[in-house]
Amino acid sequence: MVSASMLSAALRRASERIDRQTPAHRDRAVDGLRALALLAVPTGHWLLGGFTLDSGGALHNASPLSAFGALAPASWVLQMLGIFFLVGGYASALSYRRRPGSAGAWLKGRIVRLGRPVLAVTAVWALAAPLLYAAGVPEASLRTAATLVVQPLWFVGVYVVVTALTPYCVRAARRLGGWAAAPLIASVAVVDVLRYGPLAQSVPSWLPVLNILPGWLFAYQLGVSWGERRIGRRGAWLLLAGGTLLFAALVAVFHYPASMVGVPGAVRTNSHPPSLLVLALAAAQSGAAVLLRDRLARLLERPALWAPVVVVNLSAMTILCWHQTAMLAAVVPASFAGAVAGLTTAPDSLGWIAARLAWMPVFAALLVGIARYARRFEAPPAAGRPASALRRTVAGLLAVGFGLFALGLA
Repeated sequence: MVSASMLSAALRRASERIDRQTPAHRDRAVDGLRALALLAVPTGHWLLGGFTLDSGGALHNASPLSAFGALAPASWVLQMLGIFFLVGGYASALSYRRRPGSAGAWLKGRIVRLGRPVLAVTAVWALAAPLLYAAGVPEASLRTAATLVVQPLWFVGVYVVVTALTPYCVRAARRLGGWAAAPLIASVAVVDVLRYGPLAQSVPSWLPVLNILPGWLFAYQLGVSWGERRIGRRGAWLLLAGGTLLFAALVAVFHYPASMVGVPGAVRTNSHPPSLLVLALAAAQSGAAVLLRDRLARLLERPALWAPVVVVNLSAMTILCWHQTAMLAAVVPASFAGAVAGLTTAPDSLGWIAARLAWMPVFAALLVGIARYARRFEAPPAAGRPASALRRTVAGLLAVGFGLFALGLA
């Protein structure tokens, strides 16, 4: 039997080994910020995503934010995509500068690393859905599950687009520094004035879509400027103060929804597509990240803190793609048992919040178990046996089919 002291000693040795193997030039602070932003994604979805059961035993999405508006500030902390895009822009700027080949080859390598895990999770679900239906899972539950699985994957498509714009972001950063992001926030502000202002009834319904690219490119451009050493402490303080003041004004004066995530039944949402409030939060988070970089780097010199950061970064796409599956692995079986607190009961009481917190370690354990097998899809193709053209085609068709099902088109 393994004792606690033996386990502690083994973990300490593993942490020290990871620390020794880390190159001296590795930017620990940036990796730490990426890990923090990554972990915020499943934490937010697991805490703020609930379910209800209908009379037929089918699962439907629900949110505790509908009953507990006071929980909205939690979404300010858990919505860390601004940090993720900031760090992504920083890392891309450095990688682009050091690339050994052409810009096209550099971009292709980035896209492959992002695409393989997405293809894997959607193909696996395309195969699993008919089996689950045959096992008695209602179609409505499968559609709810499919929506949740696909929901985080929009990020990958947006990230591919902004990554493709890296050469232009680098040029803008070298010419304008941190101010290269200013036109992007101005563009989002104009669209918000049109869709929420006096002319709101006369603008076309597709207008908010114009915010998708500049809304998420904003923090990425800040990251590229940071990577090009064009944002220092003065710029960081400006981002932190300006973003905080703008955020407060938008919520208190212009009545933007306080929640950074969508609330079922709400008329307005901040994140899909991003509103000016998302950029204000991203600006404040980015400024804080730049200011805290040196302190975070010193903190992560400790092997016990650095090792988990390495593990999370090595499993970045696995966490993003499979965390909803981990939650569903607990919720779907529970739906056959009826009302299970924190899983299939309505998220409208303090008891539900307490029960959901108790389920969080279970979701995490299920994700770790899934990651043992899914992590292989993050490895570059050269690291293992290349997939045949037939396997790639079949996986692609399965992924497309599952995507159509999730979007309600099939």
